[in-house]
Amino acid sequence: MPVSAYLRAIALLIAAAAALFGSAGSLAIPTFWLYWAILAAVFVAAFAWLDRGLLQERMRPGGRPTPLGLRVSNVVLLTHWVIAGLDRGRLHWTDSVPLWLQAFGMFVIVAGYGLVFWAMLVNRFFSSVVRIQSDRGQQVVTNGPYAFVRHPGYSAGILILAASGVALGSWLAAAFLVVASFPFLFYRVINEDRVLRTRLDGYADYAHRVRWRLVPGIW
Repeated sequence: MPVSAYLRAIALLIAAAAALFGSAGSLAIPTFWLYWAILAAVFVAAFAWLDRGLLQERMRPGGRPTPLGLRVSNVVLLTHWVIAGLDRGRLHWTDSVPLWLQAFGMFVIVAGYGLVFWAMLVNRFFSSVVRIQSDRGQQVVTNGPYAFVRHPGYSAGILILAASGVALGSWLAAAFLVVASFPFLFYRVINEDRVLRTRLDGYADYAHRVRWRLVPGIW
């Protein structure tokens, strides 16, 4: 794995800490520390357990620079961290999230990342962009969470994005992240499913067997 990959992970962790604690003007917010520790653990686990080819594909799909969509997603995440910090530490506009609900939000985030890791461990083609990876011999993956839904990574993303602002204790940050990210996420699901159906051998048959995109019994 290139050194630049580790440096980018460290840079994102530093940016998260700076956005949360810097905007709050205080280090004495325990839930922020727990949230940041979960994020750090995710990066450590990713570098320790995930396929190196998959990590490279996610950071530089097809060997190309980081896609615009991923950069925009990082900006949205950074902005919601700043909003949460301002709300919790300075403005106190919507920081009335009960502690038990913040704890539940943390649990949902951990569960979401667990689902993401499960999907990545069984699917080494889990790219950060919508593309058919002919250069990597892409095939249809049907085991693990893919036996239940066709896009478990997006299912996990919904959980994480919906719970993040709540876990940080800010209704405003929660609302911003949902509004700013959900439309793009659902567009990605629909577009990716269409591309895979038409261009990946065997996917149409798989989609006929596994009917649900994100949530079994719903959609």
